[in-house]
Amino acid sequence: MRAVRVDGFGGPEVLALHEVPEPEPGPGEVAVQVEAANVIYLDTLIRRGLAREFFPIEPPYVPGSSVVGRVEEVGPEADPSLVGTLVLSETEKGGYAERVVVREDGLLRVPDGLSPHDALALLVDGATAMLLERSSRFLPDTRVLVLAAAGGAASLVVQLARLAGARVIGAASSAEKRELARALGAVETVDYSAPDWHDRVREITGGAGVDVVVDGAGGALGASAFSLVADGGRFVSYGTTDGEIIEIDEAEASRRRIESVGLFDIQREETLGRNDLARLALEEAREGRIRPHVGMSLPLERAAEAHRALQERRVVGKVLLVP
Repeated sequence: MRAVRVDGFGGPEVLALHEVPEPEPGPGEVAVQVEAANVIYLDTLIRRGLAREFFPIEPPYVPGSSVVGRVEEVGPEADPSLVGTLVLSETEKGGYAERVVVREDGLLRVPDGLSPHDALALLVDGATAMLLERSSRFLPDTRVLVLAAAGGAASLVVQLARLAGARVIGAASSAEKRELARALGAVETVDYSAPDWHDRVREITGGAGVDVVVDGAGGALGASAFSLVADGGRFVSYGTTDGEIIEIDEAEASRRRIESVGLFDIQREETLGRNDLARLALEEAREGRIRPHVGMSLPLERAAEAHRALQERRVVGKVLLVP
C-alpha cells in the first residue's frame, strides 16, 4: 500500500510517498480503508522535531492522528459485523496511508447526514472545541477574542461562543480568514498581523478589553493577547504555531485576577473522554448548529504541500489528505 513516511526530522520535503506493507489487525483491532486523513498543525511540529517533550515520536514514522474510512478487516476478538461500516478513529500515528489498523473500542460511526470529510474535520478539532467551550464558560454578552479564528478548532469555537450568546471578536491574518470568521458568527474581526491590532480590539470593546481570550497561536502572539484580557477575565491557551509554549506573567495574572489555563490543565479537569467530546461535536453538526470548514483536500503525494500551506498560514479551515 501507499503511505507517506518521515525518515528524518526536517521541512515539508521530508514527507515522501512510499510503498509499505499493509498492517494487519491484531486482537481487538480492525483495519480501515482510509477515505481521508486529518492534517493538523501539530503534525508539522512533530515532523520538525519540536514537540518531542510531549510527543516522543521518532523517525521513521507515518504521520497522521485521525482518519475516516470503511472497516475492511477485523482481527481476533473484534466484531465481524463492522466490516463495511463507515467509521472515524484517532490513531497514534499512521493516518497518512491507504490503510490503518486501530482499536475497535476507539471507533466512532459517521452519523447520518454528515459527509465523511465533514465528520473527520470534527473528530479531533471538534473534541478540542467542545473542551474549550466547556472550559471558557461563554455567557451571553461576554466579549470573547478568538485567535487564529479560521483554524480547524478555532472556527468551531467561534460558533460555539456565538451559540452561547457571546460577542465574538475573531483575529486572523488574512481577509479571507476574517471573512470566514464573520460568516461563522464573529461580530467583529481584526488583523493580528497589523501593528495596531491591540488598539483595534480596545476600540471595539470601548477600552474595556475582553472577558475571555481563546488562544490557539501561542508564542509571542498569545502573550501579547494576554494584555487584552480584562481584570477578572479568563485566558485559555490550547496551541502553538511556532513550537513555543506561552509563558504568562503569573504575578500580573494574580494581581488582575485573571484565570489562565492551558490545554493540559483543561484535560485533567474534564470528566468526558475525547470520543465523548467528539460525539457532542458531531451531534451539534448533525443538528446544524455548527459546521466545519474544509479548506483544502489534497492527495497523499501532496502531503508536503499540505504541511507547507499550514506552516505558512495559507489555509482557511481544515486540511485533509485523500488516498
